[in-house]
Amino acid sequence: MPTLDASRSILVVIDLQGKLVHMVHRPALVLETTRRLLKLADLFSVPVVLTEQYPKGIGPTEASLRATFDGLSTPTFFLEKTAFGCCGDAGFEALLQQARPGLAPAKRQIVVAGIEAHVCVMQTVLELLDSGQEVHLCWDAVSGRGEEYRGHALDRMAAAGATLTNHESVAFEWARDKNHPQFKALSALMKEGQPRG
Repeated sequence: MPTLDASRSILVVIDLQGKLVHMVHRPALVLETTRRLLKLADLFSVPVVLTEQYPKGIGPTEASLRATFDGLSTPTFFLEKTAFGCCGDAGFEALLQQARPGLAPAKRQIVVAGIEAHVCVMQTVLELLDSGQEVHLCWDAVSGRGEEYRGHALDRMAAAGATLTNHESVAFEWARDKNHPQFKALSALMKEGQPRG
């Protein structure tokens, strides 16, 4: 699968909500890494889609993450859903089209973060792949309740054709060159300290 191109990328952040986000394997790592991905998307003008699964029952997106999302200058889109896989909601494809108008689905590069790996993330990834879209799955920003659930879900998604990556690889692929105008900001973000589990 090709390296990421910022001009074709969309960051999709799935259901990092309520009490559930603190019950997953390594929640601090997932939240910090996703925060970095949001900031990186802002640096490289990559649109962001944030989803919430039935927030009346599960609760809203984790507060600090939502604050970061709300502060972005890159185009942002929000989807409240009841379908587990994002593609099961009729509004999701419309948001992807708005995020990258005129870009054919087969040309999109969807970068994925979120929970839970074995439910909403996996259904979304498999559906995106089935529709011919390219998926880059950030293992350090994806989790579920229990390492085995997470690990087997990552294996299944990779076997189906998703590219396993991490937020640093995403960052450097979006930049491509140390002379990129945003490289200094990227470098400063990476020096904030390694996210911890």
